[in-house]
This record gives sequence, structure tokens and C-alpha cells, in this order.
Amino acid sequence: MTPTESWVFAAYVGAFGAAAVACGVAVLRARRVADDDTQRGLVGLLVGSGGWAFFQLLYLVVPGRALKYVAYDASLVVGLATIGGWLYFTSAYTGRTLHRQQTVRRLAVGVYASIVALKLTNPIHGWYFTLTAVESPFPHLAVQQGTVHWVVTGLSYALVAVGFFMLYELFVEADYDTRPLGVLVGVTGLPVAFDLFGFASPLLLDVNYEPLGVAAFALGVLYVYEAEFLAVQLTDGFDDPVVYLDDADRVRSANGRATAVFDALDGATGESLSAVLPDVAAVLDEDQPIVQRAVDGEARFFLVSSTSFTVGQSDVGRMVVFSDVTETERQRRELERQNEQLEGFAAAIRHELLNTLQIVSGHVSLVGDAIDDGDVDDARSYLQNASGAADRMAGVVDDLSVLARHGKTLGETERVSVAAAASDASEIADADIDVSVDGDGDVVADPERLEELFVSAFEFAAHNGAESVTVECGDGWFAVADDGRSLAAFDADALFEYGSAVPDAEAGILLPNVRMLAAVHGWEADLDADYDGGTRVVVSGTDGVVRPSVEAA
Repeated sequence: MTPTESWVFAAYVGAFGAAAVACGVAVLRARRVADDDTQRGLVGLLVGSGGWAFFQLLYLVVPGRALKYVAYDASLVVGLATIGGWLYFTSAYTGRTLHRQQTVRRLAVGVYASIVALKLTNPIHGWYFTLTAVESPFPHLAVQQGTVHWVVTGLSYALVAVGFFMLYELFVEADYDTRPLGVLVGVTGLPVAFDLFGFASPLLLDVNYEPLGVAAFALGVLYVYEAEFLAVQLTDGFDDPVVYLDDADRVRSANGRATAVFDALDGATGESLSAVLPDVAAVLDEDQPIVQRAVDGEARFFLVSSTSFTVGQSDVGRMVVFSDVTETERQRRELERQNEQLEGFAAAIRHELLNTLQIVSGHVSLVGDAIDDGDVDDARSYLQNASGAADRMAGVVDDLSVLARHGKTLGETERVSVAAAASDASEIADADIDVSVDGDGDVVADPERLEELFVSAFEFAAHNGAESVTVECGDGWFAVADDGRSLAAFDADALFEYGSAVPDAEAGILLPNVRMLAAVHGWEADLDADYDGGTRVVVSGTDGVVRPSVEAA
């Protein structure tokens, strides 16, 4: 052979030798794929393809016409078996059951045995192929394909195309970046072009190049894109957001639903999860990890769970799944709020009862002493004080019963003007103060409860020594600011607790009422610690969604 012919011959030997070795190396990795059926099909494909490449290599290097004939015939027999491995693998990987159906298996074995019989008896009838000595691109025995070969080849390509369809259908529906896998599958089918070119042109040998494509596919999906290869199968049929992390908790990819919910994931490949989604990273390993996100202007809650990807004994990453548990979480939070509310009411009633009983008991004792002393005026005064304390207690109980009704889960709501609700509340509140409104805004609320919130806020302001109150409106919040005394010296949490008697017993339930009526809407009420002109209560989160009814729960 000339130097050029030797180079071409070495290239063919190297290519098929490398394909055989690559398939063998890939088998070691494929045997550790977790899904048994996928593993079985993939190993069968790789063993068959590796054997196919090996016998093609023998066909090139062994001396003598007889040995070359046997090597090529063996390559056809083994190569035909790879179609079964391919279809078994693609069926299992895509979640189908064709590979398990006994009828399909028996038909496949029967067709395979019939074709193998034709190939093995080819020396007798010569219908499949013949060998002819040629000099280009180097001296070798060229294969002249017969009619039966083309019939079998057409059937084989049709069956292989079925596997391609199953894979690409899965990739399209995966809502996942499957472009690298799609390219690798395309590489698997690329050698068909070499087959056709080799048949039509003397520049390439007329042999089967498919083992080269299978080897490239196997190395790609098992060593380069193994995470994506496993993730697509595991997330098949998932409607939830999914993020894949590598073994160092860096973002490798995310499906479309995940990037729609978590904007920070867009373009975050290679960054750590703690930098991209710090709240998710913080709760990922908790027992009940819940994160909240705004989706289409609505607060949604997601349960975060993770599944490790392992190849053999090694972790190659993990898949983080976000399950939408909005309805359940809303119900849980609402029930938790109602329990806290009941506990607060119980504490308030206990405090008021004890306080009133002490007052009544003390004044009754004083009445007895006054009667013993013959002081009727003092006795009458003490009785009036005791009666007034009892009346106040009755009023508190009535107020708490009304608030208990208001504290139930919201039913029907509507858009309510903050300014209108404040104006109505100022007319019915037992408070001699001037009320003004700075701006206006709408909130989704129960009108009666919103009005009662302002009534409690105005009555507290009057009790706090205020002469005027300003209702302020902002984006997602409103506030009630008065010019009364500052409460900076008091514990902010105690001010909003029922039964705490902060800042005093008479005002003990007014600010707790404000927070409770805000919470029933899903809002938050807090004291503005930086306000120095009196007392300012801020209600935030007013752009949140209305909670659904959970009375049945």
C-alpha cells in the first residue's frame, strides 16, 4: 500500500477499534443506571454495537478471503441484534411497555432468527452479499450488497426510526433543556449518511458505520450529559418546577416551569443555589421546607424536595422539585391563625375577668365597711364603681364575641376604598378625634372587617391621647398615624397581644384587634418604631390574594 492508502487503512482500523473500546467502557457505566429496564436495553445496545465494531475491525485486518467473509458475516449477525437493544432501550427510557409485551418479543425473535438464517446461508445462495477485490481507497475485499440486504436494511431503518421518534417525543414534551441530548441522538443516526455515501462512491468503504454513532451517543449520555440523561427520564410527566444541581449544589439546568416561577434561574447555570435562590437553599434540608413566590400576581406556596442522582456509589447531583401546595398551606396557616386568635381571646377574657372580679370584690368589701360605718354615700359610690366595672366587662365580652365572628375565615370579598372605609369608621368609632386621609387606594377585603379595623385603630388613638389621626395609603400598605403619646418604651409584640394590658388594661384589646382583623385578610400589622410624632401602625401585604374558605377543614 502507498503511504496514503496506509493512512486511510489506519484511520478505518482506528475508528472501529475506538468504537469497540468506547462501547465497552460505556457498558461499565450503563450497568449502574438505576432503572433496570433502561439499563438492560442500554447494555444490550452497547454490547451489540461494540461487537459489531469489533467484527468490522476483524474484517479489515484478518488475512485471507475466508476469514474476512466470516468476520463480515458475523458483524451482520451481531449488528442486527443492536436493533433489538435500541428498541428495548428507547421503549424503557421513554416509559413505554413495548419491550415487555410477549407478542412483540416473540415476533422480534422470529424475525431476527429468519434474517440470521439468510445471512449464515449466504455462501450457498449469495442473495445477501458478495466480496470483490478492489484497490480503492486501499486494497481490500469490497462488499457488493444483494437484494435481500436492502430489504432487511429498509426494515431495520424503519424500526430504528421508531426509536428515534420515541426519544424525540420525550425530549419535546420534557419542558427541559434537552438540546444536548437531541444532538447526541442525531449523532447516533448520522452514520447512515456514511453508509449511503459508501454505497454510492468509492471514496468510502461500503460497510456499516452505525457503531461509530452509537459509541459517540453512549459516551455523551453516560459521561458528559449523564445528569440530563437521568433527569429527563425521572421528570417525565412532571408538571412541577424542577431544578437540577450538580454535586456541589450549583445550578446545572431547570425546566421551563421553574424559570417561570423563579426568575433568578434564567441564565444562572454554574452559580450556586445559595446565591441564586437563598431562601430555597436555606430550607432545602428542613423537614417541611416551604417557599413562597408571587405567580401571576398571586402568592403561591411550594414544598421543596430533592432527589439525589447516583451513578454506582457516587452522587452526581440532585434534582430539586417544587410541588405547589398553595391550597394546603393556606388552610394550614389559616387554621394556625385561628388557633392563635382563640388563644388570644381566651387570654383577653381571662385577664378581663380576673381584673373585673378583683375590682368588684374590692369595692364590695368597701361597701360593707361603709355600711358598717353608716356612710351611705360612700357605699353608693363603691357600688356604682363595682357596677361600672361589671358593665365594662360585659362590653368587652360583647366586643370579643363580635371579633370572634370577624376573625373567621373570609368569605366573599370585594375591592374596597381605604379612604371610604376610614371615613365610615370615623363616624361610628367612640373616639373624639379628627380623621384625615392622605391619598387613597383599593384593597381586596371584607368591608365590615376593614371598617372594624379602623374603628379599633381610631379608638386606640383617642385612648392614647391623640387629637388627630391620618390614614396614609401606599403601594401594598396603609397606615394609621396619630399625634398621641409615643409607645417606643413598650415591647412592640406585647402591644398586639390579647391579655397583655399594654399600654394599660383599658386599651389592652384595641391594638390586638387591629392585628387580628389584618391577619384574617392575610395582611400584617406592626408598629412603626421610627415614627416619633406619636403612634403609627402600618398594615402591609395588602396586595396579597384572598384566602379561600376552609370552614370545612
